[in-house]
Amino acid sequence: MADKSQEEIKDEAVVNEDVVIEENESDVDALKEDVDPQEQKINELTLKVSELEDKLLRSQAEIQNIQQRNARELQSMRKYEGQKLATAVLPAVDNLERALQVEADDAVTKQIKTGVEMTLKTLVQALTDNGISETGQVGETFDPTKHQAIQSVETDEVESDAIASVLQKGYILQDRVLRPAMVAVAK
Repeated sequence: MADKSQEEIKDEAVVNEDVVIEENESDVDALKEDVDPQEQKINELTLKVSELEDKLLRSQAEIQNIQQRNARELQSMRKYEGQKLATAVLPAVDNLERALQVEADDAVTKQIKTGVEMTLKTLVQALTDNGISETGQVGETFDPTKHQAIQSVETDEVESDAIASVLQKGYILQDRVLRPAMVAVAK
């Protein structure tokens, strides 16, 4: 009987051990159940942080692009700010130049012509001071980006594909053509 009691004790110990193991396993399962939602929450938050960091980087890049585009537009506006006014003034310059081509016969007409010359000179100087220059001089090589060929003429006075005569002056603001020169091109 002594052996049985030791065996019973062993059996009871095994049973008690099994109960403890089962209790521990259920505790582990309960902890896993607690940990799983927390890990899931951590994963969700990590993903959210990653998405927000990506949005932040994209927003910063977009802001930088907008700033650069605005700087370029501002620079372009400053460079060509006189374009509208110059385009409006060019017909007046043409008219003053045509007026100077008329012969002055008497003293009054000569005085008027002198006033027109001074006005034209002042106007041309103002255009020059603001970066506007003439294009289309006789003898200059024909450039279709700056000149508009109205006719072609045969002449020995200038080389082939050069401007033989200027029918209307052209004007350039910085590197932008305001008005192409209307020219006759030598064949």
